[in-house]
Amino acid sequence: MAFNDGAAPDDYGGDVQSSLDWPLLDRLPALLAADAGTEACRQLRRQAREELQQRFAAEEPVEALVRAGARFVDGLLIALWQQRLAAEFGQQLALIAVGGYGRGELHPCSDIDILILIPAPLEEAQRVQVEQLIAFLWDIGLEVGHSVRTVAECAEESAADVSTMTTLMEARQLAGNPELMQAMRMALAPDRVWPVREFFEAKVREQHQRHLKANDTGFNLEPNVKTGPGGLRDIQTIGWVAKRHFGAESLDELVTHGFLTPGELRRLKQAQTMLWKVRFGLHVLTGRHEDRLLFDYQIRLAQSFGYEDATYTLAVEQLMQRYYRTVIDVKLLNELLLQLFREAILSDNAPPQPLNARFQIRNEYLEAISEDVFARQPSTLLELFVLLQQNPQLRGVRAGTIRAVARNLWLIDEEFRQNPRNHRLFLDILRAPRGVTHELRRMNDYGVLGRYIPSFGRVVGRMQYDLFHAYTVDAHTLFVVSNARRLAMPQYDHELPHVSQIMQLLPKQEVVYLGALFHDIAKGRGGDHSELGAVDAEAFCLEQGLSRYDARMVAWLVKNHLVLSSTAQKQDIGDPLVIANFARLVGDEIHLDHLYVLTCADVRGTNPKLWNSWKASLFHDFYEKVKRALRRGLESPIDQDELMREHQFGARKLLLEGGVAGPEIDRTWERLPAAYFLRYTPVEIARHTRVLAGRAGAHDEAAVSVAGQSERGTTEVLIYAPHRRHGFARATAVLDQLGLNIVDAQITPIDNGFSLDSYHVLEEDGTVITDSDRLGEIERALWNSIQRPEESPLSVSRRASRQARGFRTALQITISVDERNHRSVLELVAGDRPGLLCDIGKVLWEERIDLLAAKVGTFGERAEDVFYLTDRNQQPLDAVTAERLRGQLLEALGPRQAA
Repeated sequence: MAFNDGAAPDDYGGDVQSSLDWPLLDRLPALLAADAGTEACRQLRRQAREELQQRFAAEEPVEALVRAGARFVDGLLIALWQQRLAAEFGQQLALIAVGGYGRGELHPCSDIDILILIPAPLEEAQRVQVEQLIAFLWDIGLEVGHSVRTVAECAEESAADVSTMTTLMEARQLAGNPELMQAMRMALAPDRVWPVREFFEAKVREQHQRHLKANDTGFNLEPNVKTGPGGLRDIQTIGWVAKRHFGAESLDELVTHGFLTPGELRRLKQAQTMLWKVRFGLHVLTGRHEDRLLFDYQIRLAQSFGYEDATYTLAVEQLMQRYYRTVIDVKLLNELLLQLFREAILSDNAPPQPLNARFQIRNEYLEAISEDVFARQPSTLLELFVLLQQNPQLRGVRAGTIRAVARNLWLIDEEFRQNPRNHRLFLDILRAPRGVTHELRRMNDYGVLGRYIPSFGRVVGRMQYDLFHAYTVDAHTLFVVSNARRLAMPQYDHELPHVSQIMQLLPKQEVVYLGALFHDIAKGRGGDHSELGAVDAEAFCLEQGLSRYDARMVAWLVKNHLVLSSTAQKQDIGDPLVIANFARLVGDEIHLDHLYVLTCADVRGTNPKLWNSWKASLFHDFYEKVKRALRRGLESPIDQDELMREHQFGARKLLLEGGVAGPEIDRTWERLPAAYFLRYTPVEIARHTRVLAGRAGAHDEAAVSVAGQSERGTTEVLIYAPHRRHGFARATAVLDQLGLNIVDAQITPIDNGFSLDSYHVLEEDGTVITDSDRLGEIERALWNSIQRPEESPLSVSRRASRQARGFRTALQITISVDERNHRSVLELVAGDRPGLLCDIGKVLWEERIDLLAAKVGTFGERAEDVFYLTDRNQQPLDAVTAERLRGQLLEALGPRQAA
């Protein structure tokens, strides 16, 4: 028995000879002839997989291994087809490999898709034979996806679904009647179903939708190697269109037909090899069909590929940077080829329209007048993007011009960067009324941005190995620019109305864009990236011709881009001193406005899951407080008594308007400490007072109130109950077990032995809770924990997320004294996990320490929480107590951090 002569053509230029040079393949026919039983076939399958994995570990070319895997399955299927179907019956049908297997490509756990082509509907006995064959294939471990169809049914299914059409286009006959295969090819020809034009448009739409599912970026930190933007599917899309258009059987034919240069073909094959290697490695590592490059696997793949940690770059970051740069190559070549196909398939080749002496418009694409325009006038490498902004009707840049840009990138040297004309062009791009983000992204894709700003080029494709940053540094940076740009455009005012208003009033919005471009540009160098980036930013801005004031503003933004977010989330912004200190840092409202806008754009661009209504409200509240302090003057900051009177006045007004009597207000407030009126806004004080009214007598009763949407952009949970030191642990356990994200907690002991505890929560996805059933569930669970504490265990059984379990965060505990406010401050950094707050609360309870407030921050896999504490006498912790608390926290949390 021999392999079918037509099997596994070298569709995409793989090393077929290497794949055939495999002793097991040579012995396979004889082995199967001797014993093709279930156990023998299983053993052969295991042996093949083990040998392929050994060859992969020995760094044999992955192209050969992918082909070899397909060749082995070919031999197995052909032998079983011949042995398990009656000879005459087997010759009436056709066994066809389709999809990726049809291309002759199989990774260790890839789908094995086959089509059994039949001349007419099967009789019962024939159907049983086919079913028994398929069942046997599953018994021996071949997870085949199969269909049994006539030629007419194939044509009908293909006409209805372009994905089916694509799968059958890659059909490759293994055994049986060759006339059926030929008949199917004729039935699926472009003149009968899916003409080239319609097929092309459908595949482009399909690719666009696929990219949108990945946030239209290939730089997600857990990318899909197969379907993500710049992944294998983008290369396959090129092959499918080429095959449909002119019958190309290999990528090499794209050179023959003039669609690719030899150098571009080499880059495309190198990219495919890299993606194949990663995908093959994933299958070997996981033992299953896994195409997602998850955090769990990235470190282990980097090690298996021989990467080693360097001074400032982890091995995994090196692997992923190479992966992301491969994605850039694929994305650019995909764009180039699809545009060329569009011209060949769809365009009428209308005469070009001159735009200026250097560029023209051809078929709705921008084109250089001549191939040497960039060599003659290097500034056109930037002018290109200005023209795209000025002519929004253009679909993009013509393929020949993209190639010319790539060939002439070397012209962007120090002399180019010092040229005042180029400075003006770059600033024109930033100041344009439209297309700022789009063209900066295009500049990055074409390699121009990294050449013009060399420090930006060094972070292209650079990942940050954590859950806080969802994208690579360059992708995140351009998302931040995009977010800032949206704030400047009135059509997006509905997203963040207040921040948009501030941005649109800034006299030079390009200052924010430059701050965004440089804020993370020094990542990976060692040292403080904010400090290093500020130096780069100021030098670049002065070089571009910005005024010294503007250059220093950009540098200041870069240096301080984390400060507003950090202060708002980790410090007590109800403390007038915190506000006054921050006001001194910013100095004036113009600096505050710029920093506020950049902070919102930055946090929104870090990770889509991190921005929520709570953060929007928190930053806005902090901004307003600092602005008010600046307007009062730095020499006359607001004091606590004045702030307390203001809050009480505002709350009383709301309560009186709502029908609450003045004496009732006074009776409720007289038991509340002065600090309470500093922590809460007038709206919150009024709400709490309504809950407490009538409960301040000798027969106080507990109360639980859940407000669907608070003014802080959260759901507020209010608990009024006898003060117990385990109250925080118990409440957080309940809320955590319900899957809620606790973002803030305030504990107010009252002199009647009760405590007023406020928790601000969100759903896990960052949304406010508005469903009445869900609100009722929360309230009932908390009531039960108060009334029947024995039924409410001090523990959380939910597991940490898969991603979080893959990280190990060093436990850090710092305890300091806030003398001014007569309290201690516990700052804790730990790996985030369900039950963390409960465990902390239990330690505080056991150490007889009162909790006044908690600022809860989750940054990816890290929890960064701040707790304000006193001892039993409402005094700061003494040194001995603080050290004992630290030791107990290390003991309680340390082992769990490593679990």
